[in-house]
Amino acid sequence: MKSFASSVVIRGTLDATWQVLTGAPAYPSWNSTVTRVDGTVALGGTATVHGKVAAKGGRVFELRPSAEASVAFTMREDYSGLLAPLISRSIPDPQPASDEFATCLKARVEGS
Repeated sequence: MKSFASSVVIRGTLDATWQVLTGAPAYPSWNSTVTRVDGTVALGGTATVHGKVAAKGGRVFELRPSAEASVAFTMREDYSGLLAPLISRSIPDPQPASDEFATCLKARVEGS
C-alpha cells in the first residue's frame, strides 16, 4: 500500500469545516486540485473525486477540535492493490496535490 497524508490547522469551527467538505459539488470552485466530484461526501460515505492527478485510491478526512476556535484537519489517501508500488513511477507525486487540497480547504473555511 502507498499512503500520503496532509494536515493543517484551520481557524474556524468543526461545523464550518464539515460544511465545506460535504459541499462536494463546489470543490472545483475553491480547490485547484479537483475537477469534479460524483456522489455525496458524508460520514462513512463514498464519493468519486476527479482530480488533476489521475489515480485510484481511498481518501479519509479527519476533523478534531484544536486550540480555541480552530480545527485540526488531516486527509489521508491510500492506494492499494498490485499496482500500488508502481504509483510513484506512473503518475506525478500525489503529495503536493494532497498538501494543496488541505491549503485550499483552510483558505475556503477561513474566507481568504
